Amino acid sequence: MAEKILVVDDDRAFQGMLVEALTDKGYDVDTASTAEEGIKKAGAKSFDLILHDIKLPGMSGLDALPHLADVAPSVDVIVMTGYASKDSGVQAMQRGAYDYFTKPFSLVEMEVVVRRALEKRRLQIELAELKKSGTKSPLNDIIGQSAPMAAVKKRIARIAELNADVLILGETGTGKELMSDTIHNLSDRAKGPFVKINCAAIPENLIESELFGHEKGAFTGATSVKKGKFELAEGGTILLDEIGDMPIHLQPKLLRAVEQKQAERLGGSKPIKYNARIIAATNQELEQRVEEGKFRSDLYYRLNVATLILPPLRDRKSDLPQLSEFFLDRANRRLGTDISSISAEAMEIFFNYDWPGNVRQFANAVERAAIFCTTASITANEVDQAFSNKQPAEDASPALPDSDLPLKQALIQYEAYLIENALRRAGGTQTDAADNLGISAKNLWNKLKKHGIDPAQYKT
Repeated sequence: MAEKILVVDDDRAFQGMLVEALTDKGYDVDTASTAEEGIKKAGAKSFDLILHDIKLPGMSGLDALPHLADVAPSVDVIVMTGYASKDSGVQAMQRGAYDYFTKPFSLVEMEVVVRRALEKRRLQIELAELKKSGTKSPLNDIIGQSAPMAAVKKRIARIAELNADVLILGETGTGKELMSDTIHNLSDRAKGPFVKINCAAIPENLIESELFGHEKGAFTGATSVKKGKFELAEGGTILLDEIGDMPIHLQPKLLRAVEQKQAERLGGSKPIKYNARIIAATNQELEQRVEEGKFRSDLYYRLNVATLILPPLRDRKSDLPQLSEFFLDRANRRLGTDISSISAEAMEIFFNYDWPGNVRQFANAVERAAIFCTTASITANEVDQAFSNKQPAEDASPALPDSDLPLKQALIQYEAYLIENALRRAGGTQTDAADNLGISAKNLWNKLKKHGIDPAQYKT
């Protein structure tokens, strides 16, 4: 069903232009020439958005806003003004308008803002329905009410309902895997498999077999047929994490798989069709990788269709209290502690820090502070200890665990200590650190995520 928009404007020519432009976009448009008529229609009919001029005969658009809020409280209003420049628009937003335009404005700009407002309304309706039915929305797993995160949630709700492949961009630790989980769980593929592969954690000589599978006898040790990740994701979603680290010689084969939705096993001669949505994620600047000749431009353009850009934690610090509550609760469950709060002084330290490792680093800091905490509240002292242990000086090794800690907490801290020390000795190179620890690169990657350790901090 087409979304309904009410246009309130007394300029017949301008009104007609808006109606034509919005109708061409598939919207159901109604009109009014006065604020009083607009209020009456808004109360009698169900609209999804109202475009309202400010300068009107009789009641002004500004004065109409509280009346519209009474008769249609869930409908956003975008005001249009050609008179008091931006001042009237700002006043309108202070009175509850969603956005404003200063005439003249481009139809392209208007269409973008209209689409954004309607996406917001669709998300609100969806969440209300889920709440009413008692079903938890996957979006609830995304913590944060800041403006950047509200925009991310709206974008995810829109992307999830499409069948397009997705590219997620963001710094290390911003939550790219969580966002991919949410997109999958909100999509019509939610009941299908969700297969994940980290392109940076698998040795280069094995990644082709992991992605595309192999036939029996394809190479020494290939004693049976193995299905690749694309085949295993049939009917669901495949996450290509750290796509920026995909070896350049495999990118043409990956491009064919993305474009043609078919993959050819290693040692095979016939392509195998698959039906899976691709989500690619990376913390790297792909455009720069393209310029450096390390990433194919055609693959980048093919992936860069439905794009989600995640904000760093330093740009959404208003979410820190909510995040700290969540991670403190998780730390209590993991460590068996019973810490009820984080002091104001400790929170001040959190707010004054820029979090280069983003949410993952913040979660790690809260858990480490909880390890040091011996009272009901984490203080600035415990946070200082967590930071000194998390960020060793370049000429010093990470601190050993406190010998007075309970065994479970000491083991967790000691594992992190060993990993950080290995990374420091390897200059931040994960494969070398994994060799030094005697574990696989994939195992190390999982442990880095578990402890919130950013290997980039140890790069020499």
